[in-house]
Amino acid sequence: MARSTTHDEPQPLYSRIASELLGALRDGSVPPGERLPGERQLAAHFGASRETVRQALDILRRDGLVSTDRRGTHAKLPGLPVGHLPSLGFPLGADTRPSRAADRATVTWETPPPDHAAALGLAPWRPTLVHRYESAAPDGHGRRTAMTSFSAVALSEVEELARYRDRADGTSSAQLRRVYDWMRRAGLTLHHRDSITGPGDAASVRVTRRVHDQYARPLEITDLVVNAQQEALVYEFTLPAVTEPHGS
Repeated sequence: MARSTTHDEPQPLYSRIASELLGALRDGSVPPGERLPGERQLAAHFGASRETVRQALDILRRDGLVSTDRRGTHAKLPGLPVGHLPSLGFPLGADTRPSRAADRATVTWETPPPDHAAALGLAPWRPTLVHRYESAAPDGHGRRTAMTSFSAVALSEVEELARYRDRADGTSSAQLRRVYDWMRRAGLTLHHRDSITGPGDAASVRVTRRVHDQYARPLEITDLVVNAQQEALVYEFTLPAVTEPHGS
């Protein structure tokens, strides 16, 4: 009688990569709608060729787990549609009730403060888009001022934001309330870190917001000062990118 033997075939590398990526999708490491790293980054991470990475992504694409458009490959596991997530007001601390407050917002193209430049990875002399916001209640109380500097990444990848460079004269109104929506629709996942401290004036609180994307690239930094009394605290949260349907 002939003896039969079985051999466990090693799993192809592209299949192992697909399995690891699927694990990241399922455990929430890559939330629905978030853009996956590019083929070059994945190839370097897995020590594989870009063709092998493409084969792995093809497996996930055929199963409807990811989709690819001109901005990259995005997770498509079922979950709360990211487009339905609540929008954050910009700038930090903006009062969205016009009947209760009057506000003024402008943009300039200038060299940001040194701490902003350092946070954004900009050379000290390099100008960028700077947004200034001021608001107060009709009676003058509750005054808040905010200054935001944007990074080169934000200006290069968010078309709606880049257009403001041509009108950055410091006088024209520039209400950028939807800037976080624009960033998410550009395929950027927003990681916010807000640090709240007392700047020395007992009646004021200073808030510094830093926002970076899924690749740890800085997008913006905002300094807000409000007339209020509050203990210092730090909190963080993440908003996934928005995936546009094919053909839209």
